[in-house]
Amino acid sequence: MQKILVSACLLGEKVRYDGGHSRVDALKRWHEQGRIISLCPEVAGGLPIPRPAAEIENGDSDRVLRGRGFIRRRDGQDVTDAFMDGAECTLALCFEYHIHIAILKEGSPSCAVNLVNSGDFTGTKMDGMGITARLLSQHGVAVFSEHQLDQVKTKLAELKG
Repeated sequence: MQKILVSACLLGEKVRYDGGHSRVDALKRWHEQGRIISLCPEVAGGLPIPRPAAEIENGDSDRVLRGRGFIRRRDGQDVTDAFMDGAECTLALCFEYHIHIAILKEGSPSCAVNLVNSGDFTGTKMDGMGITARLLSQHGVAVFSEHQLDQVKTKLAELKG
């Protein structure tokens, strides 16, 4: 049976930066089937709960992965290393469990699939991916947000999983 990596906050775990969760009840069936492997990349990278919000500089996760960009908190503190550690831990988990599909929290600097904050802490969204989503995608994992569950079903059928 094909396993699916899912952002822990989407399963109701209180791991978001604000100490909350973003439970998606539609994931319950896959969870009950034992398909889901759950992880919060930010917590895996050593960040506390709660934690100050962080944004990708200029929303450009590709630059961060190439060592040319940063993830910073509003106070300017560089938290790039923790985000990179979490992304690498998540990728290792995908390798360990032969995971080819991930459902990640949209808007997160780690997990965003389509939209990230612009990096200036104004709430402005822009096209882009979080660090973990981009790293997984670069290694062949199909990444989806919690708003793309129909596409996940299609991908599962393609993988005959």
